[in-house]
Amino acid sequence: MKRRNMLKTAAALPAIPFITTFSKVMGITNEPTKLNPTQEIGKIERFGDDRDWFFDKRFGMFVHWGIYSIPGWHEQHQWRARIPRNEYIKLAQQWNPTKFNPERWLDLMEEAGMKYMTVTTKHHDGFCLWDTSQTRFNTMNTPYKKDILGILAEACHKRNIPLCLYYSIADWNHPNYPNQGRHHELLPQPADSPDWGKYMEFLKAQVRELCTNYGEIHGFWWDMNVPQYKDKSVNAMIRQLQPKAVINNRGFDEGDFGTPERDFDGVAAEAKKFVHPTEACQSVGMESWGYKKDEDYYTDRHLISSIDKYLARDANYLLNVGPTGEGMIPDEAAAILRSIGTWKKTVDEAFQNVQFDSELVGSTDVLVTKREQTIYIHLNKLPVGSGVKLKPINVMPSKAILLNTGQPIDCVVNLCPSDHASQQPYLRIRNLPVNETMNTVLVAKLEFVKPLEEISKTGNLKNDVELTK
Repeated sequence: MKRRNMLKTAAALPAIPFITTFSKVMGITNEPTKLNPTQEIGKIERFGDDRDWFFDKRFGMFVHWGIYSIPGWHEQHQWRARIPRNEYIKLAQQWNPTKFNPERWLDLMEEAGMKYMTVTTKHHDGFCLWDTSQTRFNTMNTPYKKDILGILAEACHKRNIPLCLYYSIADWNHPNYPNQGRHHELLPQPADSPDWGKYMEFLKAQVRELCTNYGEIHGFWWDMNVPQYKDKSVNAMIRQLQPKAVINNRGFDEGDFGTPERDFDGVAAEAKKFVHPTEACQSVGMESWGYKKDEDYYTDRHLISSIDKYLARDANYLLNVGPTGEGMIPDEAAAILRSIGTWKKTVDEAFQNVQFDSELVGSTDVLVTKREQTIYIHLNKLPVGSGVKLKPINVMPSKAILLNTGQPIDCVVNLCPSDHASQQPYLRIRNLPVNETMNTVLVAKLEFVKPLEEISKTGNLKNDVELTK
């Protein structure tokens, strides 16, 4: 069972085939988009209200942090390692993250080119990182005795960084939550008194605290609605209290945006476009979202490629780190974020105020964003060679540079042997430094004198087609 079963946390549609169901839930399509009158071609439709900050910020930091970071194995330590509840809760008496400094987190976030933060206020274990009056299983009743969320929120507000809150619906500690041994649940506990109505009262009271006591909140990130319970009043309360908050689709209704996770979802990874707002999520660590002492980390290339392919399709991206029990982001994770930030700084214009266009270039190995008479070619799949044919474009750009280096790109329009049947020459970018840049994603900027509608002419450009240049 995957960590977050997207089909089970989304609307239950058992009679519809898997791909159709998943595509509808996530707002994914390879079909032509039917636009609303106000929707701009090549962009996902905006909300048209205060939630539109979401489309400007695009790239965020996810933080999974709690008492599970003390043993340093997995954020689902209690469940995956089969730890009895009465033993697991003792970790709270070791919670004393004296090296937690939100300014360092935010400094690193900005170095990575990230624009907003989402933090786990309560994960499945039920331990709360804020001063909640609904349960004693929280950071105030530990040796640390400080409101983690309050400290972080103050730092974010001071720097005008949007703060979003993660909240797990499944709860392994609360006696009223009906743990039944389903996915991401404990087996029934002898001391519990399962009562979904009472648990929902608890949950709503906590949501009200989170949306009332910490200033402006920009998002609510639900997780693990195992019972698939629907109650639109919960999100309605969030929207009333926090009108700028975007809400994901793992809660009690369809929410505002979809959440493809890690590399589990081949449909989202390969889709030409997204119809609805989407925020992919991934962690720098391969095994855990929380801190793991001997973690294996994804390569820079893998993460940068993943980030690029979502940002280039007008989606958001949320990249996770897991701080240690002391409150420090591990050096390995910090180095990955800085490497991503270096890449993103050089290519960022390819994501700003652009439209995505999956039809402009026929190659499945690239994605395209565009602005006015400029196109950006994103080589987010590992290049198999030093050149890329941009069929059906057959007009030379007036200027071509590689954003990663600022250096000119070698371009040519001529006939390749593979196109002998049509006798059509096409634009190629060639002699790319692919071997020297294997750990990153190349983005080419091509500027044209002609409108983009005129850079793909039909018929032979001239009688004597050039074969080589």
